[in-house]
Amino acid sequence: MVAHGDGDRVLVTGGAGFIGSAYVRRLLDGAGDPARVTVLDKLTYAGNPANLDPVRDDPRFHFVRGDIIDPETVDELVATHDTVVHFAAESHVDRSINSSAAFVSTNVVGTQVLLDAALRHGTARFLHVSTDEVYGSIDAGSWPETDPLRPNSPYAASKASSDLLCLAYARTHGMDIRITRCSNNFGPYQYPEKIIPLFVTNLVLGRQVPLYGTGRNVRDWLHVEDHCRGIELALRHGRPGEVYNIGGGTEMSNRDLTGIILDQLGHGPERIEWVEDRKAHDLRYSVDWSKAAGELGYRPRHDFAEALRETVEWYRARRDWWAPLRGEQDLEVAR
Repeated sequence: MVAHGDGDRVLVTGGAGFIGSAYVRRLLDGAGDPARVTVLDKLTYAGNPANLDPVRDDPRFHFVRGDIIDPETVDELVATHDTVVHFAAESHVDRSINSSAAFVSTNVVGTQVLLDAALRHGTARFLHVSTDEVYGSIDAGSWPETDPLRPNSPYAASKASSDLLCLAYARTHGMDIRITRCSNNFGPYQYPEKIIPLFVTNLVLGRQVPLYGTGRNVRDWLHVEDHCRGIELALRHGRPGEVYNIGGGTEMSNRDLTGIILDQLGHGPERIEWVEDRKAHDLRYSVDWSKAAGELGYRPRHDFAEALRETVEWYRARRDWWAPLRGEQDLEVAR
């Protein structure tokens, strides 16, 4: 792991979520040596304190329950930290289609509150974690960081807005702000509304797997640990004011992904429930991560087939983790 410097005080927003908690666990796994890692998380439905259990007893770990749109809480925390790594976001496309207000509030206003606090207190480094969905959909080739943003969902539009705010603060105020845009993440501790944990847990429960449209939508898959390593590389070797795509290097249709999951769990295509497609469903995402490779030395290390097999087995073995989450609401279609 690329470590933070000795004595570095790191504020991680959204650190109880899937990707944020993976980053915190990585930061405190013994390879890094931060003086303090503080997680700020509102603990909405996707923020799970259990995700942080492996590091809860680390004396360098601190947890604050709070909202990034609360200026007083944010100001108090940013004032005592050297680095902000900003994961906190509403991130589910279907939810944004049904109701977008929370996405604008958290993803846009929350980012602005953090940026204002970082500006006031002269925060040394601010890294904003974004998504490939800000680019829209691409029929062929891959997006470089210089491509225009053409988001098609309220979620993606809110993330594009936060990206632009970060770049504006960097250019206007000379702040050290970096942005990473990742492709589809997978791995342990992912909230079971996303396709892999949803399908695995549905099959464990004896249910069908709901697949949108024809299943031909293509995504690039990135293991969460590779993503977190890419973020660390961007913090250590990246340039202020720059954007870095972080990709996984494995493009696959949702139909093919579903087939692999079904096969691994001993089922066939009869377990697929074909459902009406999502509105404005982007057909294909693909990021060009050659900039991260050249400037940061980034390469995904996880073999997709092996990592997916391990991920599926994790959910099979960790019913204790996901069953309470599945019991909170009737999870339907997600991707």
